[in-house]
Amino acid sequence: MNCKNDQHYFQKVATFQPHFLPMTNVALNKQAKKFISGSYDRTCKVWSVNNGKEVFSLNDHKNVVCSLAFNDPFGDKILTGSFDKTARLWSAESGECYHTLWGHTAEVTTVQFNKQSTLIGTTSMDSTARLYELTTGQQLAVLPSDGGQFIALHFDKSGKNLITGSFDGNISIWDARNHIKIGTISGHEKEITNSIYNNDCSLIASSSADGTAKIWDVRSSKCLGTTAKLTAEMLDLTFDSKGKHLATASSDGGAQVWDAKTLQLVSTMNGHKDPILRVCFSPKGNRLLTASIDCTGRLWNVETGNCLQILDGHSDSVFFSQYSNSSDLIITASKDGVCHVWR
Repeated sequence: MNCKNDQHYFQKVATFQPHFLPMTNVALNKQAKKFISGSYDRTCKVWSVNNGKEVFSLNDHKNVVCSLAFNDPFGDKILTGSFDKTARLWSAESGECYHTLWGHTAEVTTVQFNKQSTLIGTTSMDSTARLYELTTGQQLAVLPSDGGQFIALHFDKSGKNLITGSFDGNISIWDARNHIKIGTISGHEKEITNSIYNNDCSLIASSSADGTAKIWDVRSSKCLGTTAKLTAEMLDLTFDSKGKHLATASSDGGAQVWDAKTLQLVSTMNGHKDPILRVCFSPKGNRLLTASIDCTGRLWNVETGNCLQILDGHSDSVFFSQYSNSSDLIITASKDGVCHVWR
């Protein structure tokens, strides 16, 4: 379906149904040649985008696989996190399991590589984050929450620091080498829904169930600005690649684009009937991609807020949508167990 399309119209070129139970998460590698999918069926599957075939299945987890990641830009390793309280490191080329990462006492909810692919970070419902050495799989540190489970973990580009966001409304900044907390960011009235670095890692942005997003200075931990408060919860946010704009998604089905310096509203995207779960800029930053509980993804003009295209065909919530780095491919994934590839 098309709405006010003024650019390339994406066509559905492939459909994958990776699992016999619902999917939980999807990740596309930097080259857009492979994607991985996790599921309630306890597996992670690796797929070839080009030929639509399953490359292999990662089968060693004993419970739901809920989080996963490629070690981009290298793309030769995969991380998976499971409700079985472990994370696992795999070869993206052969499917060999290099390490099982032990230590958490509850479900693992987030897994991340640092940019240098030397460290692994995880979060869990046990209210800790943990750091592991990639080569050996050895646990290096336990990073405890001050209160509330962690909801997000991101390394900065240097790999020296990382941030965690938690349900208590706080963001913690950690020294990844010395394993100590070097700052705490407080100011939201309700739980954090996401927290991220900007492109040069000088700023942190956070979204919250309190209906606001905030920008923080990394060095001073001071709040540099707050968006206008929405009546709905903010569920996700992302910077464009140049750090010019910040996009947010809200539980009322709207998306917003803000000037990243002033946090003045640039445009509002209205059209989804249900909450938006994910927002993603195109690599050029002129388009916004959204994924919603209303079973659709949508493409929007960043400057005007006009809907350019509706990516339909799913029969349940779309929880994932992502552009390839070349802008010529989009993947959407849904709780209906289906992934669509668009070109």
